[in-house]
Amino acid sequence: MSNNKNLSEFSEEVSRGLPSSWDWRQPIIVGVSGGADSLALLHSLAELSRGEKNATVFVAHVEYDLRAEASRDRKFVVQHAEQLGFSCYWKKVCVRSAPRVQQGDGTEALARRLRYEFFTQLAFEIGARHVAVGHTRDDQAETILHRLLRGTGLGGVAGMPATRELSEGVSLVRPLLHTRRQQARDFLQAIGQNWREDESNKQLYFARNFLRHRVLAEVESGPYPAAVEALVRFGEQASAEMSSRLQKIDAVIEKSVEQKNDGKILIHQKGLGDDCSIVPETLIEIWKRKGWPRQELSSKHLNQLTEMIFYGVFKGPPVPNAVDLPGGIRARLLAGGVSIQQE
Repeated sequence: MSNNKNLSEFSEEVSRGLPSSWDWRQPIIVGVSGGADSLALLHSLAELSRGEKNATVFVAHVEYDLRAEASRDRKFVVQHAEQLGFSCYWKKVCVRSAPRVQQGDGTEALARRLRYEFFTQLAFEIGARHVAVGHTRDDQAETILHRLLRGTGLGGVAGMPATRELSEGVSLVRPLLHTRRQQARDFLQAIGQNWREDESNKQLYFARNFLRHRVLAEVESGPYPAAVEALVRFGEQASAEMSSRLQKIDAVIEKSVEQKNDGKILIHQKGLGDDCSIVPETLIEIWKRKGWPRQELSSKHLNQLTEMIFYGVFKGPPVPNAVDLPGGIRARLLAGGVSIQQE
């Protein structure tokens, strides 16, 4: 009886995290690694789907060539999906030999890109509109802190959106963003369900693991017990502010940014007026629209570009005639602005 109550409470929490576009009449894909977060998400969606007529849930799993235990994780997920009555699609992905199409891609970023490519392909094959993944509130806090320390604009500290487009007609959904990681584990323990532990999550040379185990864990157990909540609230405030700023950014791009046929971007200072503050976020939005790599684009790069755009308008030190940026992007100083192009 208590198990059913726990299951219902957790499932209700997950249900509140589903977007308004969620439609049980369409096939649903759940990305499952075998870890506690994704497995808890799968069980909660299984529970929710039982109350829906003709609901179809598919499990998607990626087996990477990075760990000896990967094949055992895959077998665990496939078997578990079968026990729940769900079809499981899986793919073995060779991260070690995969081309790094974006300069500066680390192993984590490359694995994530390959995983989402598989999810997208599968969604088109089976006609799914939503792919659900198990990112939790803790993951959100880690993401925000990671981006803050790396150097990012306001959009970066907004964190992961609850829903974003994977490709046209397919959305990535994060129903657990309001749920703490420990809640997922408590839920699985309450229903007597084990999960797989990825030992690489303990390796501190990965930046996210270092933040999780050596920074957030220690500050939460020490002087800042509400650190995760504080970071997430900060991200939510940044997201709200960014939404209003995006309207202004759109207007700035319309007035000051010129797209050439050869892919070159011209940014004219005249259209910006004297407002420097909006430029870093405008640059990030340009990068996003062009599909240029943003992982290594730091605040130093953004400030340098801003200084180039406004060179001669305000007093300041000399700026270079050209700057090389991550991802093979090159910026050149022009009279009254800059040109930016991927070479």
